[in-house]
Order: sequence, then structure tokens, then C-alpha cells
Amino acid sequence: PFSIFDAEGDRLEIVYKVVGRGTEALAAARVDAEVHALGPLGRGFPVSVRGTALLVGGGYGSAPLHLLARRLLAAGVAAERIEVFIGGRTAGDLVAADRFPALGLRTFLATNDGGIGEKGFVTVPLDAEIARLQAAGAPFELFACGPDPMLRAVAGRAVAAQAPGWISMDRHMVCGVGACYACIQRTVRGNERCCVDGPVFAAADLVWE
Repeated sequence: PFSIFDAEGDRLEIVYKVVGRGTEALAAARVDAEVHALGPLGRGFPVSVRGTALLVGGGYGSAPLHLLARRLLAAGVAAERIEVFIGGRTAGDLVAADRFPALGLRTFLATNDGGIGEKGFVTVPLDAEIARLQAAGAPFELFACGPDPMLRAVAGRAVAAQAPGWISMDRHMVCGVGACYACIQRTVRGNERCCVDGPVFAAADLVWE
């Protein structure tokens, strides 16, 4: 339950949810405590984009999209070419939703209970925007991070639209260096390890169970 929210200079910001002993210990750590970390590891999102970048996040998966958005902006992608879609069960599940408009990005929200934004899954506003872009003949790329059902839905839309899609797979990673094979993801090339071959994969390369 970890998401890298931002990174600049010697500062790294991580958003996490307390769900077990490790995150409980992290939450209890005092200010200025020393914490050992290994990284950076694996392969992240590309920071070049053709057309409009559609960033899709669910739950805690929206947090790393903030870093991606900042990297895209720093790489020269205009704010008008970055759109953000954030979904959750309730308004309280929309992590970092206020940070994207602060970057000047058009942001769409969706909640299952309709408490804020569109009622339903995040694919509701996403489908409307994909249809609009397709009608205009405008190219776009999809970037997604969140729970598996959402990732599968976004990957399917990228493949159906023949648009590039970049999917950050949600897997438990034990060693982080490719030795334990605990984070296997099936791809068109066979089994690959999320910690070293991913966690970001091209949508067209993923094989879903």
C-alpha cells in the first residue's frame, strides 16, 4: 500500500495506508528517524506523450500520478494536454484529488456512491473523454495506476482504441530485485517480474487471467 507521491532533490514523499506491521511501524516512526530504502527499482511511466495524456487513478493509485503529471509538465507537455481521472468508492477515497487542479490540470472525479463527481466507476468520465477525442481525430495515451479491475478496464480501452497505454501493475513485491519471483505478471513475452520488468507495462503486452 505504498505510492510515491513526489520526488525533488533529496526529498521523497510517500503516501501509504496502514494495513500491517510494516506500515504501522512506519506510521509510528518519529520525525528524523532513519529509514533504510532500496531504490529506485524497476521501470516507470514514460515522460513523453503523443497527443493528450489521460492519467487514470483509483484509490491510492492516484498518488503516483501526481509525480507523473509534474514530470510530464517538466518535460514540456502543455497542461492542456494532460487530463486526470480519479475514482474511488466515496469522496474520502479520492487521494490527492485537489493537487491536480493546483497544477493547472483538468481533473475529472468519480465515486461509486455519487458523493462527488460522476456517479459510478472512473471509466464513466474516461469513456466520455475518449469518445470526444476519437470524434475529433485527436491522438491520446492512457496512463493508469490503481486496483486490478480498474487497470484491466483501462488497458482494454487502450487496446480497443489502438492507443498507447501504460499500466502500473499492483503486485506485492517481496525482494524488489527480481530474485524471489513473487510479483509475476503474465505478458505476451511470458512471465515477467513487476519489480524489475515493470511495474509499468504497455497495455498491449499484458495478459489477463
